[in-house]
Amino acid sequence: MHNTAACDLAPPQQIGVLRVIDAAANRAGEGLRAAEDYVRFVLDDRHLTGLCKELRHDLAAVLGRIATKHRLAARETLSDVGATLTTDREDRREGAAEVLAANFARLQEAMRSLEEFCKLLDADLAAQLKQLRYRSYTLQRAVEITRTSLERLNRARLYVLIDGRRSMEEFEQFARSLIDAGVHVLQLRDKRLEDRRLLERARRLRELTGRSDTLFIMNDRADLAVLSRADGVHVGQEELSVKDARTIVGPDALVGVSTHSIEQARQAVLDGAGYIGVGPTFPSDTKQFDRFPGLELLRVVSAEIRLPAFAIGGITRENLPEVLATGFSRVSLGGAITTSSDPAAEARAMLSRLHPL
Repeated sequence: MHNTAACDLAPPQQIGVLRVIDAAANRAGEGLRAAEDYVRFVLDDRHLTGLCKELRHDLAAVLGRIATKHRLAARETLSDVGATLTTDREDRREGAAEVLAANFARLQEAMRSLEEFCKLLDADLAAQLKQLRYRSYTLQRAVEITRTSLERLNRARLYVLIDGRRSMEEFEQFARSLIDAGVHVLQLRDKRLEDRRLLERARRLRELTGRSDTLFIMNDRADLAVLSRADGVHVGQEELSVKDARTIVGPDALVGVSTHSIEQARQAVLDGAGYIGVGPTFPSDTKQFDRFPGLELLRVVSAEIRLPAFAIGGITRENLPEVLATGFSRVSLGGAITTSSDPAAEARAMLSRLHPL
């Protein structure tokens, strides 16, 4: 071994510990490779594939502190009492998602075993393995949320931001027209209305969308999202964090995040966001920005991240082809719909131009 702590163990115990470490290291590597293959070939997610690969390489580097020749000398597969033990569940999988879950479990169980037995050899080595294990938990969450969000938002291509209008009657008519037009997601965003009036609008929107396939997202206000039973909440870079929003809205609600750089998009994935808005793409009358990352950011995100992502900022029927050319198939609109003389017709026209997912 590369460390001297093993010398404190009697030779039979050294061999036993090395056998555990060797077997656990093999299981961890195999489990991580299977998870990486899912992320790479099933999700087709470059960002998460890179994180899997980094973790695999870092794990190999840490385990490299134990001499391979010592691991191989202790390895004994021919007389391993567990080599022939199996269960019915090990012989079959119901789908690729079950393969993913089983192999993340395999990885984390093996890493815990490595951590515990390496405490007999080198406390620093065990501490490094602990940190890698925690990284695997974060990675698993990001992969699983990406997978489930892709399923939940599979149809979602058109996301429209609406305000509370001048009256409840006007709001109802407006929202119903967009729902009937087939808009996939409606976000209620109104900075003018006092909380009570805004909550009234939110609860009415929940009633309207509850009888349809349209999702209802509350802007910024996680508290009102809970009170109105919204499908989720959307936050910006200056609002609540994903962690804090999730604490309020619970495990089932979507938490969306506005991102304005590839670094923010990557972080949103690791933070556990259910989808991201990416932009601003073009200047907009709805919200003012100092800079516009534009179409180039869309191209970068499209190439790297599979978490559902909606292009945001100044998108219209006229510039939609430029957005679609980046690889994006989901867009979020505000003024292009809400200021139209016929919002429902404009929504249908946009839907007809969006690529099916």
